Amino acid sequence: MTIIVTGGAGFIGSNFVFHMLKAHSDYRIICLDKLTYAGNLSTLEPAMSNPNFLFVKADICDRKAVNEIFEAEKPDIVVNFAAESHVDRSIENPDVFLETNIKGTAVLMDACRKYGITRYHQVSTDEVYGDLPLDRPDLFFTEETPLHTSSPYSSSKAGADLLVMAYHRTYGLPVTISRCSNNYGPYHFPEKLIPLMITNALADKPLPVYGEGINVRDWLYVEDHCKAIDLIIHKGTVGEVYNIGGHNEMRNIDIVKLICKELNKPESLITYVTDRKGHDMRYAIDPTKIHNELGWLPETKFADGIKKTIKWYLENEKWWKPLLKN
Repeated sequence: MTIIVTGGAGFIGSNFVFHMLKAHSDYRIICLDKLTYAGNLSTLEPAMSNPNFLFVKADICDRKAVNEIFEAEKPDIVVNFAAESHVDRSIENPDVFLETNIKGTAVLMDACRKYGITRYHQVSTDEVYGDLPLDRPDLFFTEETPLHTSSPYSSSKAGADLLVMAYHRTYGLPVTISRCSNNYGPYHFPEKLIPLMITNALADKPLPVYGEGINVRDWLYVEDHCKAIDLIIHKGTVGEVYNIGGHNEMRNIDIVKLICKELNKPESLITYVTDRKGHDMRYAIDPTKIHNELGWLPETKFADGIKKTIKWYLENEKWWKPLLKN
């Protein structure tokens, strides 16, 4: 079995590469990554000596390069993590998000049609559903929740999802889509909430929190997410969407305070900054479908996962320090 993993030098993609090499030692894993600011070749260092792993630097929007890789490697499965994903960056510059997240997805699926695959899997996000009110804790995103995007980032991901389903219906491409809640864990780029707070706190720098910090996110440990995708590409039903959630809803401010406590840093480091434009209030996923159909449940409680994550950042300064903005 040969699997192409796009965006495999990024946060979730790299963790998926490690998981697949460990869980399926007879599989060949081809990582295709453009190595933008969020793609870091040093992240893949643990995989580089594995004879079943190959890294290829390429842009998923480059049709010629993508076709050459498919021609040479003849993949059975493609898992697409490659995406521009930082909401603030999408507000500043939407164009690159539309290019990578929509056009890049189309290029990959065209190659899948041309060369033949058994499964194309699109890694999406719960942000395509918009947000939920804080005063309705009984509401959750299901796979039937209408798409209702808030940012150029989430709109580009929703557009890609619609395109994936259109390729399934029009061309019969064997596809699946997963929509996950916020991931955390090792190799998370330092501009995201949890690694930003950890690295700033370690340096005694201000901890910037949007608005009042009352926005709620459902947090999923990255290893649990990788196990879910592994299940979907092997046992998931073609043409279906699966929501992957952590059952770990937390307010942003409570996460920041917890990080301060774990690192023995004062809460006086917390600074409240102007809220993000169109900031979603609450995300919460109902993962009943993937549990009932594939038997998946998140294994990592947030209290344990955040400790493991903090420990990883304490032990891996050589990975994240070069990524910090001056």
